[in-house]
Amino acid sequence: MPSAEVLSWVRTRFMPHIWCPGCGHGIIMHSLIRALISLKKERANTVVASGIGCSSRMAGYINACTLHSTHGRSLAFATGIKLHRPELTVVDVMGDGDCTAIGGNHFIHACRRNIDITAIVMNNNIYGMTGGQASPTTPIGSWASTTPYGAIDPAFDICKLAEGAGASYVARTTIANPRQAEMYITNGIKKKGFSVIEVVTHCHTQFGRKNNRRLPIENYNFFKEASVPLAKAQTMSPEELSGRIVCGEFVNKDVPEYTEQYQKHVIDKVRG
Repeated sequence: MPSAEVLSWVRTRFMPHIWCPGCGHGIIMHSLIRALISLKKERANTVVASGIGCSSRMAGYINACTLHSTHGRSLAFATGIKLHRPELTVVDVMGDGDCTAIGGNHFIHACRRNIDITAIVMNNNIYGMTGGQASPTTPIGSWASTTPYGAIDPAFDICKLAEGAGASYVARTTIANPRQAEMYITNGIKKKGFSVIEVVTHCHTQFGRKNNRRLPIENYNFFKEASVPLAKAQTMSPEELSGRIVCGEFVNKDVPEYTEQYQKHVIDKVRG
């Protein structure tokens, strides 16, 4: 049972939620709320933005300043909010398709700008809400409604994509380690710059039942067994890492933040 403090961040009037029983999104939402509480954030100064999809319902359930926007475009809305009110804490919650397919351009340019937004990417390897289509993170060989003979497209590595595009903080964990998720989200919010926390989760309804992980507990156990800490992964061969989930902090660097640069190089010059 969540604590009273956690429940104060939940819009209980919208319960029961729409997520399937056993969905991992609730674990991620709990980790996010615990991170916000630990950082002593205020609901009036915290913005949670989202696009479209099961993961994006999270913005509706969190009792803060929230925005449910269009598919793949939530980072554009979040960028506008942050530019107008840089003092706000802005968190963007999204799924793997929302982030890396429909919203792919917004994602890489948010990384490039290094704007002070925390992106939480809930990667369940599929479009869950809209019919179980393959997403850019569907593993090769996996079944989806659009890949009845198995996916053949190589999957995106979200963390490598974020690192290559310039994000200042990048980390990955799974729903089997909620404390680690809370820690990485906390670190991401504290970071001055664009932070990406990939949380590997499951859609047992659309992905699991067609890929031999029908039950939530089967997915949970799979994540526990497949997870490899980054330090250990660095000693393993590519063959040994095949099919494993490398968890850890991949990037944590200090680089100029976008709203500060915009203030210094545009607004201040315009005002003379």
